[in-house]
Amino acid sequence: MFDSTHVHPGRALSLLLDRILTVGNLAFVDGSSGELLHFGDRSGPEVILGLTAVAARRISANPDLALGEAFVDGTLVLVKGTLADMFALLFRNKAALKLSQSNLSNIALRLKRRFQQTNARLRSRRNVEHHYDLSLDLYRLFLDADMQYSCAYFAEPGMTLEEAQLAKKRHLISKLLLEPGQRVLDIGCGWGGMALEVAATEQVSVLGVTLSGEQLQVARERASLSNAHFELTDYRDVEGSFHRIVSVGMFEHVGVPNYDTFFQKIAGLLTDDGVAVIHSIGRKDGPDITNPWIEKYIFPGGYIPALSEVLPAIERAGLWVTDIEILRLHYAETLVEWQRRFHAHRSQIAKLYDERFCRMWDFYLASSESAFRHQGHMNFQIQLARRVDAVPLTRDYITDNDRANARPMADAA
Repeated sequence: MFDSTHVHPGRALSLLLDRILTVGNLAFVDGSSGELLHFGDRSGPEVILGLTAVAARRISANPDLALGEAFVDGTLVLVKGTLADMFALLFRNKAALKLSQSNLSNIALRLKRRFQQTNARLRSRRNVEHHYDLSLDLYRLFLDADMQYSCAYFAEPGMTLEEAQLAKKRHLISKLLLEPGQRVLDIGCGWGGMALEVAATEQVSVLGVTLSGEQLQVARERASLSNAHFELTDYRDVEGSFHRIVSVGMFEHVGVPNYDTFFQKIAGLLTDDGVAVIHSIGRKDGPDITNPWIEKYIFPGGYIPALSEVLPAIERAGLWVTDIEILRLHYAETLVEWQRRFHAHRSQIAKLYDERFCRMWDFYLASSESAFRHQGHMNFQIQLARRVDAVPLTRDYITDNDRANARPMADAA
């Protein structure tokens, strides 16, 4: 239980907040006097925090890591407002936003990033197991019925999460230009939803590869009556030839040192007239490092790339970039719905794990939404080909295919 009688904001943290908060309405409970110490110009919704002296010192020294740790261990609590309110307030202030962005300004950070993202085969599998081999029941409680754990595509206002996730899959399929008899590879297939949708669209055969044993088991169970099959295989070890390659939400786990390997592998696996589509989170502000709290507790080895890091590797692989689409705020809206469902089933999730786990995921989901609303995160879809004429010369076919392939939710169930 949080005890406000032993709380004070800490001089170092107060000085930091005085410097970075010029707008907004943030306050701390001073445990010694009960007084509210205010920061910002009192504009907008009031957010009141309570925290221990130890937490205050740690946050002032390393806010990117310690803020999340303090929330998870209960030494920082929200007396008033929500995590979303807190993040929105912080990142209304340019100084606070700049504080959380390193822009790789020194050699130490560049070396740290290279070490974090080495992602050799064994390390990649361990990183995947850390996050994706959690209880299947957890993911079923907050994802859509098809278990899509990536950005949905809200093509029309008012879409449900299920409708938006189906629209995402159909949108990607529109860019794949599937034809009967083709061989398709799904790199990082998750629980199989994308591969199964591809297999249902045309008479094609689909191979899905994953490093998660838990995901593999579910995907194989779902594929019993499908032309899709699944293997526990690193993308670097896939062999064969494929007319189409799709990868959704996996590229974030490749690591910058492996970008050349990734795209050279795609070039080697594609047929001469083949097409690949890569769907990934990206950042608009250039190369950086993974948030230390996210790297330590949620996605070890993960990294959100800038297009300036991705495109040179594609060029070196000799591939054509035939289309790039940027999805803005779609992931923020996806995360809103995940949080709503997570909170609706919180008591069940706490029984699966514990209250600390719930606070950790509260912070993860809310901070992720903030990254897409305030910190320059977005999603990109890059279409690639080996041949200059592998796809039509205009983008009209994408919209035409989206409309032609749209199916009512009842048919997609």
